[in-house]
Amino acid sequence: MSKPPAPCEPLKLDNQLCFALYSTSLQMTKVYKPLLQALGLTYPQYIAMLVLWEEDGITVGEISSRMLTDPGSLTPLLKRLEGEGLITRTRSAADERVVELRLTDKGRALRERAQSIPSCILATSGLSLAQLGKLKDELVTLRGHLQGAE
Repeated sequence: MSKPPAPCEPLKLDNQLCFALYSTSLQMTKVYKPLLQALGLTYPQYIAMLVLWEEDGITVGEISSRMLTDPGSLTPLLKRLEGEGLITRTRSAADERVVELRLTDKGRALRERAQSIPSCILATSGLSLAQLGKLKDELVTLRGHLQGAE
């Protein structure tokens, strides 16, 4: 005799998409931690550096938009990167309310040291590059739908 299907339990923790995302994010950050410590970066600092490695000379507003965060919350992070000699923060000559961010030579050099991080994450994930790409695309789609619901 087969066992009847379990009733839907919408408030069971293991049935929550939000918990799967949250707990996976925590685990991902744990995997990144030793890799980033070797570079002297925290995870949020790494995200900021990724943006700057793609597009040097952007404003605080632009990096905030790329990182999906509030510009005010970035100020301490950017000050720390500046203190480490990785970036410079300067007021725009055209509009002094705008702060422009530029990589220093040290910040550009750090990019070379970070090159191995994606392959380390791929190896640790246990997934293929194609599987990770598909998962990332699905998460970006979900994020877009959630942003549209705000």
